[in-house]
Amino acid sequence: MNMYDVSGQIDKEACLREHSQLVQRLAHQLMTRLPCSVQIDDIIQAGMMGLLDAATRYDQLHGAQFETYATQRIRGAMLDELREADWLPRSLRRDMRRIEAAISHLQQELGRGPNETEIAKQLGISLVEYQQLLQESRGAQLVYFEDFQDEDHDDFFEHFEFGNDVDPMSLLQDERFKSELVHAIENLPEREKMMMGMIYEQEMNLREIGEVMGVSESRVSQLHSQAVARLRSRMQGL
Repeated sequence: MNMYDVSGQIDKEACLREHSQLVQRLAHQLMTRLPCSVQIDDIIQAGMMGLLDAATRYDQLHGAQFETYATQRIRGAMLDELREADWLPRSLRRDMRRIEAAISHLQQELGRGPNETEIAKQLGISLVEYQQLLQESRGAQLVYFEDFQDEDHDDFFEHFEFGNDVDPMSLLQDERFKSELVHAIENLPEREKMMMGMIYEQEMNLREIGEVMGVSESRVSQLHSQAVARLRSRMQGL
């Protein structure tokens, strides 16, 4: 489809029609990492605004393919929307910390990574309740801004000896942190390790991952939350 008008400028309406599927694909990828409280329609709407902005700003003289440029603008618009909406409730982080503490305790006690039944027992809840907690905690992240400023919680990264102006992005770019994170991922249970690769390396969405693994989308979400809790627990215990 030709996205340009007779003057050689991008036809914005044609551009939105042509790349609406790109917006939806990026939205579904992002939803893999977001809590259930986030509505995908809100993410798609923000992405469409990012696409419109890309169509307005794009200059063929820059040399970049439009889709490459648009992808950056769409993702940026989606992330801006999430930041403004304060999408990650403190209750989610509290729940994840409980799970992390249980995993850490059992890891030391058992000398191996605990399974779901053992974690649920440590938390004093049923397996079904634990899995529901994981489902509600969809959107759990390896690094939160609060990890650097939460006064009522042990400093998650204190052993890395970063300066006071550290932020999650600079932390994730640190070579020592990356090396230890890769090691932690390698020690995940095989199914969780495979799932993390599909999410973060192959950028597959929940439905696609579920089809590959033969499980439901909600089960993939649960496994992701649990894998993040394992990683955070292991990084704390270094």
